[in-house]
Amino acid sequence: MGSGLRSMSQTRENILKLLWKMENPVTLKEISEKIGLKIRSANMHLLRLKMAGYVSKTEDGYYTITEPGKEIIGFPKVDENLAKRILSKTPPEKAFHFYTEIGQPLGVSSDNLIDFCDKIKSVDVRSVEFHMARGDFELWVHFLGDAELAKRIRLIREMSLTGESLRDRIYKILKSKSDELLRKVV
Repeated sequence: MGSGLRSMSQTRENILKLLWKMENPVTLKEISEKIGLKIRSANMHLLRLKMAGYVSKTEDGYYTITEPGKEIIGFPKVDENLAKRILSKTPPEKAFHFYTEIGQPLGVSSDNLIDFCDKIKSVDVRSVEFHMARGDFELWVHFLGDAELAKRIRLIREMSLTGESLRDRIYKILKSKSDELLRKVV
C-alpha cells in the first residue's frame, strides 16, 4: 500500500474499502450506516475523499470509488499496457482447464479472460462450484495480472453461493471487468 494510505485516517480507509466492495453506487445514508458513523461525520469524510479525488459523487447523490481511490487501497493502476496483458492469450499449458472434481476434466479450457467469461456461462455448474470452492478462479485471474478482479472473485467465494446464482454472480463480475479492460485498449 502506498504512503498515502498510511497518512489516511482509518475511517476514510474503511469508507474507501466499503465503496470498493459495493457493486453499485452508495448513498451517504448507506455509508454512514455500514461504517457506523453519524451522517454529518460520514459526509465530512466523504467530502475530504472527494476533494482528494478518491471518490466521486453522482448528480443524484450516490458515491463511488475512483481509480485513484482504488490505487490508494492497494490496487495497481490499470493502464493500457496492463489491460492488454490481462486480456492476452496464455500459452496452452497456462490455460484454465475446467474440472467437475479432481481427476474429472471436462475437456474445456480457456486461454484468456474474455473466453473464460464466455465459458463460465455454459460450463457445467458443478465445475463452477468445484473451482470456486478451491479458489482456482481467483488464482488464475491473479496469474493473468488482475489483482482487483481476483479479490472480487474471492469475495464472491466467501458468500458461499451455489448453482446458477453463483454462476450469474461470477459472470457479471467477469463481464464487467472484461468490458472495462477492453475500453482501455481500444
